[in-house]
This record gives sequence, structure tokens and C-alpha cells, in this order.
Amino acid sequence: MYKTFLFTTFIAFSLVACEKCTEVVYIPVPAFLEDYEPDNDTTFKNTINDHVFFSLNSSKLSQDAKKILDKQRDWLNKNSNTVLIIEGHADERGSSKYNLLLSQSRADAVKNYLVAKGIFKTRIRTVSFGKEHPETLGHNEDIWSKNRSAVTIVHKAN
Repeated sequence: MYKTFLFTTFIAFSLVACEKCTEVVYIPVPAFLEDYEPDNDTTFKNTINDHVFFSLNSSKLSQDAKKILDKQRDWLNKNSNTVLIIEGHADERGSSKYNLLLSQSRADAVKNYLVAKGIFKTRIRTVSFGKEHPETLGHNEDIWSKNRSAVTIVHKAN
């Protein structure tokens, strides 16, 4: 069931870059997820923290973000049967193209940090959602700051 959801999500968000697309493009479930299911253990999300946040128009990791990622690294080292998807997000301001590139840069910044800290890059994939998948809906700085993020999604081996 989760694979169907993931597949549908990948299709939907892959069409974001082409706002006038009229045909559906087949995108298979990434091979690295075939033997993995979402981690239903809320320890990572609630204790470690799965979000890091960014400044406006930036993909530079803050000291707070690095502290969170160091905790993620420690957890990942203890849970080597996991793989990750790092979702990059942006707020609603700016063009779709700019925000897709910015959110990819944010996801890559998280991936590169974790890899530099010893997590194998083969365990990590990134996806860019731009402004098309907001964490919170609204039109003010407080809301926008919550949408400028990278989110770590953990999957465990079956």
C-alpha cells in the first residue's frame, strides 16, 4: 500500500516542473525502496527531529540544523538497516522553477552533511518539492519560515 502511495506521490510531484503537462509520465518506485517500508517508530521524528529549517533564499545549514543532523547521524549509525529520503521544501514566494532548484539545494545540503559525517550516500535519496508541498498553509513570515525546510523520512528494511 505504501509503495502505491509513494508511486502516486512521485508522479504528482514530478509534474510540478511542467505546469502545462497534459500527459501522465510513468515514474517507477525507486529501486532502493523496494525492500523498505516507512518507519512507524515515532522515535526519530519526535525525539531526534526530522526537520531542519533554512533562511530565506538560502540552503546554508545553520548551527541549529547541524545539531539536529548530528543527532540524526548518531541515530542512523545505530540503525544501519534504514534508508532515507530527504525532502527539500521552499515557501510560496518565487517561481516554481526557482523554488524547485532551491529546495533541491536544501535537500542536497542535508545529504552532503550526513555523508560528510559518515552516512553512506547509497542510503540517502533526495527529492525536491519546491513550494508545491507546504508543511503549513498561510501567507505570512511565520508560515513561510516553517515551509523553508528539509525533512528526513526514514524507511526500515522489511
